Amino acid sequence: MSAIPQSVAAPDPAFVRETQAIVDRERQKSLMLRVWILSGLFFMALPGTLLGFSNLMAISTHHGLGALSPAWIQGHGHAQVFGWIGSFILGIGFYSQPAKGRSPVRLPLMCFVLWTLGVGLRWMANIYGWHWRVLLPLSASMELIAVLLFLSAARRHKLPGPVHGGAPKPKIELWMTTVLVGTAGLAATIVFNFVECVRLALEGVSPSFPHDLDQRFLVLLAWGFLVPFVWGFSARWLHGFLAIPRPNARLLRLALGIDLAGILCGVAGPTVPATVLLALGALAIVPALGLFRRPQGAAKVQGIHRSFPFFVRISYVWLVIAGAMSVWAALADVHGGIWGASRHALTVGFAATMVFAIGPRILPHFAGIQALFSKRLMFLSLLLLQTGCTLRVGSEPLAYEGILAYAWKTLPVSGVLELAGVLIFALNLGARLLWGKSAFARPANIS
Repeated sequence: MSAIPQSVAAPDPAFVRETQAIVDRERQKSLMLRVWILSGLFFMALPGTLLGFSNLMAISTHHGLGALSPAWIQGHGHAQVFGWIGSFILGIGFYSQPAKGRSPVRLPLMCFVLWTLGVGLRWMANIYGWHWRVLLPLSASMELIAVLLFLSAARRHKLPGPVHGGAPKPKIELWMTTVLVGTAGLAATIVFNFVECVRLALEGVSPSFPHDLDQRFLVLLAWGFLVPFVWGFSARWLHGFLAIPRPNARLLRLALGIDLAGILCGVAGPTVPATVLLALGALAIVPALGLFRRPQGAAKVQGIHRSFPFFVRISYVWLVIAGAMSVWAALADVHGGIWGASRHALTVGFAATMVFAIGPRILPHFAGIQALFSKRLMFLSLLLLQTGCTLRVGSEPLAYEGILAYAWKTLPVSGVLELAGVLIFALNLGARLLWGKSAFARPANIS
């Protein structure tokens, strides 16, 4: 007697529709993230780094800052930090929020338009000076509204409540607390920027913050926004990526507390105590994250260059250097060279290196792309960035402070190397985001 073949049960149509809806939401979220990242790459490469390179060439030619408008320097910094890093953070933040029950694109797209226009108008006001009394408060208003929209959306992303049966509600993890501190720093920086842009429009004589005010703004921007964000994501990802023990919670809280104390001092005015505290916080975070502890296994370098662990660790060496040089600058800087080198060590040596290293590891995955375009280009971009940053940080104090005249000749070389590294990074990541095949395949319809 022959066996009777069993029929395969048809899938439930409701289940198929729900699966398709989930995949569609994820596809839309990943495409929206691609838009954020591509915008960030644009601001990084052109209004940011290319303008910074132009500024550096002018400074090297005239052997000082005298011939360069402060508005140009501030326009470069705004495009780099808000246009590049800010776009990356807002894009990842929206991507990580659940979209069930609402459009995954509408609010992020509204925020994207406001944020991008705000950063672009600020760049125009600083560089061209065209109707800057209107453009400065307008751009600051757009950035403020965009951040408020982001915070409003983030409020809906809550931890699950207590489970029936008496189980306690889960606590916020320490890495999340650190990221929330960075989010608060972003909001405070944007509010600070808005207030001062309005004041400049009413009372100022040029589209640039006065020097003393700019010093306080940069403390809040760098150590209140950038640093806690990088620390938080480091605490979340690096123990898994580098196969090292989990962060030491007590040391991480200590480092964060010292950093906050340094920010308060820096914004209030006392420069030397602020820089000492910020340097101590930078020292404390390294053992807190356990970056130089013995790995417990092999680092996860699938899809990226195997040098990834080295560059992640070297970025935190730059953080310590930045903190130490800020103390030196507070005590001995005369012409701005030590301050400039300290900030460059922080923004390029620390923050940019982390983005160049971590970005290729996580962004293709978040954006629904299978892998990075080229591992070798990833390594080359990091190598060029590190070489250029080393020359810049080493030469700037020597040149600006009149210690070694030959250092003026190495500054342009550092700019060329960093510009090349930035363009290669943008090409490597941007090419994959533009032409990479999406990993979110639409399920086949079941008849």
